[in-house]
Amino acid sequence: QVQVVESGGGLVQPGGSLRLSCAASGSSFSTYHLGWYRQAPGKQRELVARISRGGIINYATSVKGRFTISRDNAKNTVYLQMNSLKPEDTAVYYCNVQKIIAEYWGQGTQVTVSL
Repeated sequence: QVQVVESGGGLVQPGGSLRLSCAASGSSFSTYHLGWYRQAPGKQRELVARISRGGIINYATSVKGRFTISRDNAKNTVYLQMNSLKPEDTAVYYCNVQKIIAEYWGQGTQVTVSL
């Protein structure tokens, strides 16, 4: 069982920045594939960014050039740096941890982009 805890959400004005953090338990963090997803009201959950255990990174087209995913294996943490935020980025952001035979989700952290 892997415990996944997100933090760093909040209210920010358009054009602002936030950094999300996700801490995952376990002694094999470096072997996990990690991802950030988001779900806006009335919409399906969508992939925002992911980073493989080997460091390969993918972004959704809508966030490319604005968001940066990174991981610190020594701290068992994955980050999502979000810059130039737009109102359409408003959503609950979830951290996803993938192991070979299971995946785990955090409870989510709310990000609201509004004046």
